[in-house]
Amino acid sequence: MNMNSPYATTLPVMILLTAAGAVLLFEVYVLGRWLWLKFHRKTKPPVRCFHLLIHSLVLTGLGCVLYAALIEPYWPQITVVRLKTPKLQHTVFRIVQISDLHCDARPRLEPRLPELVNGLDPDIIVFTGDAVNSLDGLELFQKTLAAMTAPLGQFAVRGNWDYRITADLFDGTGFELLPLKAVRLEKDGEAVMVCGIDYHLGRVSQQALGQLDSDTWNVLLYHSPDLIDYLEHQPVDLFLSGHTHGGQVALPFYGALVTMSRHGKTYEAGRYTVGDITLYVNRGIGMCGVGPRVRFCARPEITLFEIYPADEMLSETDDPLHK
Repeated sequence: MNMNSPYATTLPVMILLTAAGAVLLFEVYVLGRWLWLKFHRKTKPPVRCFHLLIHSLVLTGLGCVLYAALIEPYWPQITVVRLKTPKLQHTVFRIVQISDLHCDARPRLEPRLPELVNGLDPDIIVFTGDAVNSLDGLELFQKTLAAMTAPLGQFAVRGNWDYRITADLFDGTGFELLPLKAVRLEKDGEAVMVCGIDYHLGRVSQQALGQLDSDTWNVLLYHSPDLIDYLEHQPVDLFLSGHTHGGQVALPFYGALVTMSRHGKTYEAGRYTVGDITLYVNRGIGMCGVGPRVRFCARPEITLFEIYPADEMLSETDDPLHK
């Protein structure tokens, strides 16, 4: 089976669930037999290596569930990506990306986000879709975004979940929605362009892409990495997306179990080079409104992009988080 197929990821999920179910059944059997021997036959039940193995697997699984629910969703990671371009001569642009907040009524990581984002000293902040799981999370979402500031502006596009909400998601947040629009942003006499395309408007993306200047360093915001197939020969330098959550539940050495992308695991999380375009798939902050609110091996992510002139000398010891 082609593991890059969007349907192939169902196989490891089925295997994992089947294995977990089998271990739980064995645990029930072992405990039931132990209790029956102890209280009905009045004998000391034997403890075998097999029993210890089953108990260990169950305890390990319980520990993983507790970690996924109580620790990882509150443990953000800041990723720094440095890019060079001949389209800049002397100015460095700092762009911070957040994605997939999926806010509920109860806060999780949201109260800490503004301090983390503002502390990166961004020139530009971008949000790549999926704001809330329901209207109950709208106030928290708007309060969180409103506390973020960047001198050149804050920009957003809508994701697939955002079309379920009829309210104005970005009212009072200071974020400008870019449904099919490109904006030019200047710093120290140089410029970049930020182009946004809403999730369900990807089919008419040329309306926005046509506004880009090929001589300017261009950033594209779109919720899913799936739009990458349609960007050949387009003047896009950096394509920022989210949507996959890095699987939200991933396995060591294997990665995402489910990505909800038609590319399957091809662009599950992180940085990719596709032709002349740098694609970055952010793991997002929150958790999907369908299913349990857990993260495992897919920590919430804030990404800082530093865009340097091509001839800029970079020291390996520089700490971009403290400039």
